[in-house]
Amino acid sequence: MTQLRIRDAATYLGVSDDTVRRLVEGGTFTRATDTVGRAVVDGRELAEYARSRGDQLADPSGVRSSARNRFVGIVTGLVVDTVMAQVELQCGPHRVVSLMSSEAVRDLGLEIGSVAVASVKATMVTVEMPGPEEDA
Repeated sequence: MTQLRIRDAATYLGVSDDTVRRLVEGGTFTRATDTVGRAVVDGRELAEYARSRGDQLADPSGVRSSARNRFVGIVTGLVVDTVMAQVELQCGPHRVVSLMSSEAVRDLGLEIGSVAVASVKATMVTVEMPGPEEDA
C-alpha cells in the first residue's frame, strides 16, 4: 500500500499541510504512521480524493471531441515568428505548451489572456516514478 507524508500529499493536491491535516481530522483520509513514526495518508484515498476534485474549467468551445485529454486554460505566453509559434497555456496548476504554425495562431486570434483549450492526443505517454526518499 502506498503511503504519503502529509507534506507530500499537500504538495500533490496543491493545498497546505494544514488543509490535509483538517481532511484527516474530518475523516476524509485515514491517518497512519510510517516506519519512522511520521504521519502518512493512504495513497489510494488521496488518488480518489484528487480524482473527485479534478474538475476543470468549463470548456467554452461547446465542441464535442473524442480526445479525453482536454485542458481549458489561459494563454500566458506567445512566441511567434514568420512560420512557427510557441503557445503557452496555464490550465489550472498545469503548464501546457504547443508548437503550431503562426498562421494557426492568427486564424485562432490567440493572444495573451485568451481562453483556449489544449487537446492532447498522444500515442505514447511516459510515466516516471520518483526515486526512493533518503531519510536524513
